[in-house]
Amino acid sequence: MNIQHQIDTYLAAQPAPKRVDLQQLHRLILDLMPQCKLWFLDGKDEKGKTVSNPNIGYGSQILRYADGTSREFYQIGLSANTVGISVYIMGLEDREYLPRTFGKLLGKASVTGYCIKFKKLSDINLKVLTAAIQDGLQQTTR
Repeated sequence: MNIQHQIDTYLAAQPAPKRVDLQQLHRLILDLMPQCKLWFLDGKDEKGKTVSNPNIGYGSQILRYADGTSREFYQIGLSANTVGISVYIMGLEDREYLPRTFGKLLGKASVTGYCIKFKKLSDINLKVLTAAIQDGLQQTTR
């Protein structure tokens, strides 16, 4: 199954209110990154054990780890979770940047070093989320 089909299947499987929000966010991210590499991670490890929620990835960057290893990974991620939706802005070096810069402006969202989590799209300021995504892309595009 190709990645686009996996993404379409994943989005279609979500309950109606969450599906609509995820589809809107998917289109928004694609508008910001029209030629990006798409990823779909099913949330399972190499043994087939579920280790995370499935997620859609957008873009490409090289993540470098403290032990000197590196790997290609997406820049922006989108995932449904049990409570709502998570948007991941990967590769930010300053773990305080996202919550400090966008946390109080987003609305009803929890913000960590790389994740913005909210129940539904109407709970947050979409312009601020878009600005956070664009900012993350600027920081991780080399």
